[in-house]
Amino acid sequence: MSNYNVYQSSNVPIKAWTQGVQFESKAMEQAKNIASLPFIHKHVAIMPDVHYGIGATVGSVIPTIDAIIPAAVGVDIGCGMIAQKLKFTANQLPNNLADLRNKIESAIPVGSAGWNDIGFPRSILYAWTNYLYPEFSSICKKYPQFEKANHVNHLASLGGGNHFIEICLDENDNVWVVLHSGSRGIGNLIGRTFIEKAREDMRKWHINLPDIDLAYIPEGTDHFNDYVQAMNWAQNFAGNNRILMMDIICSILFSEFNCTSDETTVINCHHNYVQMENHFGRNVWLTRKGAVRAREGDLGIIPGSMGARSYIVRGKGNPDSFNSCSHGAGRVMSRGEAKKKFDINDHLAATIGVECRKDIGVIDETPGAYKDIDAVMEAQKDLVEIVHTLKQVLCIKG
Repeated sequence: MSNYNVYQSSNVPIKAWTQGVQFESKAMEQAKNIASLPFIHKHVAIMPDVHYGIGATVGSVIPTIDAIIPAAVGVDIGCGMIAQKLKFTANQLPNNLADLRNKIESAIPVGSAGWNDIGFPRSILYAWTNYLYPEFSSICKKYPQFEKANHVNHLASLGGGNHFIEICLDENDNVWVVLHSGSRGIGNLIGRTFIEKAREDMRKWHINLPDIDLAYIPEGTDHFNDYVQAMNWAQNFAGNNRILMMDIICSILFSEFNCTSDETTVINCHHNYVQMENHFGRNVWLTRKGAVRAREGDLGIIPGSMGARSYIVRGKGNPDSFNSCSHGAGRVMSRGEAKKKFDINDHLAATIGVECRKDIGVIDETPGAYKDIDAVMEAQKDLVEIVHTLKQVLCIKG
C-alpha cells in the first residue's frame, strides 16, 4: 500500500509523503508550479520535511529531461551531512561538555568566519592544491569572478544558519560526530551566477514561467556545460569540506579521550544537489532539493533539531520517490516567525541536557521551529528503515 498522497498539476502529478505532517499551501503551490514545467519526467516527489523555499520547494525531488533549474539546486550546492561513529562510549565523556565545545569552536571557523581569520592548517592547503584547485582554475578561465570569491579560506568551515556540529549518542551509548555543511561562499557565488544566467535566457527567449526562480538552462545552450562543470565541482568542494572538518573534530576527540574512529561507519551524503540518474526507463537530471538519496542499502542521515533525535537510516529503494528520503525534520515556520513566537525561556527548556548556544541569536533554530521528527519518520517508513537513533549531547551552531 502506498504511503503517499497524489496531487494534480497542469502537467505531471505530485506524489507527496506527507501523511501526518504539514504541507503548507504556499509549498503546495510551489510544487504545482514545478510539476507544470514541460520537461518534468513522470512526477515530482515531495518528502515529509517539505516547506516553502526559493524557486523550488525544500524537500522536493525533481526529475528533468534535457534541462536543469539552477535555483532548484540552490546556492548551497552540495550541502549535506557527514556522520562518524567512534570507538568511544557515553561513560567516557565528561559531565560538563563546555570545554569540549570551546575546543571545537576554536578549531573550526563557524558563522561567517573562514581560515583567513585564524590561519590555514596544512591539510586544508594540501586538499585545495591537489584535489580542488586544478579544475577550479580551469573554471575560472571563463568565470574569473570565482577566483576572487571565498573558496580555500572557507574550506573546512561550518557556516551559519542551520549548519551544525553535534556530538551524539546512539541507542547503545556509542559516541557519534554528526556535521551539516555545504559549499560555503564559492558555492553561493556559483549558484547565484547561473541562476541569473538562466533568468537572462528566459527573458531573451520570451519564456513565461509561473515563477522566475524556475528559470532553467537547457542542454545544448551556451551555459549548460559550464553550469554542470561548476556545479559538480562545488558538490565536490562541499563533500571535502565536511571530510576535512570531521578530521579536525575527530583529532580533538582522539587527543582528549584516547579514542579511535570506527572506520566501518562513515556516511557522507549531499541533500542539495543534482546528478544524472536513470528512473522509469529514462536518464534524467535528478535534483534533490532537501532530499537524500535512498537506494536500496544506501546509508543516510536524517537530523531532527537542536533538541530532538536524529537518525541513521538505510534506503529501501522506493522507485516512486526516485530512491529518495527527507533530509531532516523540515521547518514548520520561517525564521522570522520563530523569532516572534519563541523567547529565550522556550529555547532553554527545549535544549535541556544539550551543551549548545543558549542565546537569543539562535532562536530561529530552536526545536519548536521544526516539524516533529518522529512524525516525519513515520510518513516515510516505506522509503527508509532506521538503523540508529541518535540524541545529541553537544551542538555547535554558526
